[in-house]
Amino acid sequence: MQTATKSAPAGGASGIALKAVNRIMTEWQLPIGQAARLCDMSESTWKRARKPGFTGELTHDQMLRLSALIGIYKSLKLYFDDELAARWMTLPNEGPLFDGMKPIDNLIEYGLPAFIGVRCYLDALRGGM
Repeated sequence: MQTATKSAPAGGASGIALKAVNRIMTEWQLPIGQAARLCDMSESTWKRARKPGFTGELTHDQMLRLSALIGIYKSLKLYFDDELAARWMTLPNEGPLFDGMKPIDNLIEYGLPAFIGVRCYLDALRGGM
């Protein structure tokens, strides 16, 4: 019996996701170190992954993080004006998930469950819940 792989080549959907997340990190003005930690990569891997033609493999966790970041970005753009949407991740937040932390620090500290929580939180704000 063959088992599912835990990583996938970075072509196709993962290449598109890496390109999108690189643009998001640029818009949010995040340093390389923070961007790498958000994507669960070393700085050197992130530097390689954000270049066109990256052929490395991404783990399932990394792909989920990229997907969640794209969803978070979309929600921020829909809910806030452009200026606040670009800064929101780096501002201290008193919302129920953050307890005064910056959302970016929350994601880095608590990992994938926090990514999903923040995405759901923003979707709920956007939906008026």
